[in-house]
Amino acid sequence: MARMNLVRSLAVVAMLAPSVNARAANTDPDWPCIQRKVPQLSLGQIWNGPELPPAAKDFSKDPAVSGLVEEVAARRMPIADAQKKVKDFAASLPAEQLAPKMAMLVQGMFDHMDAERSHVISGISRYARKQLEMAAALRKAASDVDALREKPDADPDDIERRTEQLKFATRIFNERVQSLTYVCEVPTIIEQRLYQLSKAVSETLAAKK
Repeated sequence: MARMNLVRSLAVVAMLAPSVNARAANTDPDWPCIQRKVPQLSLGQIWNGPELPPAAKDFSKDPAVSGLVEEVAARRMPIADAQKKVKDFAASLPAEQLAPKMAMLVQGMFDHMDAERSHVISGISRYARKQLEMAAALRKAASDVDALREKPDADPDDIERRTEQLKFATRIFNERVQSLTYVCEVPTIIEQRLYQLSKAVSETLAAKK
């Protein structure tokens, strides 16, 4: 039984460790996700339309564009609804404003969502470091319980109390591992959403030609 506690702790630590494929795909050996770590995107990854003019960087000065950026970037909004908002916005513009406003929209969505994605990646790294610290603490706690069980004069109540504490800490650790698995998908979800929204802009511009 004592040995099983230690084995279990080592098993949950193994769940946290990046797989061989993940380590091969990433330059950061501590990155916990199977998904490749790409701290920042490039505009070319999500936009295949005409080059954006320098004026597009002033999107924050346009309340309509910046407001739309905030709205469609929110993941709680279904992507189909967000794409419709982009197209409805384009339909509301005078012909001479379509290209410059759409360029501002693309730049705004890229800047906003790339920053959000980078923030999530930084959070994942912090979360993973905390998990490694917890894993080390679990290993030590399991070893301490094993050592205590070997003592002939050990207090059975103390052994039971510390064993229950270890079980509880292990359960919390496992729950955090499962949460990390989900969070690892978020950067990709943001990237895919950004691409789909940018595609909606491309389609709108193509339809106006």
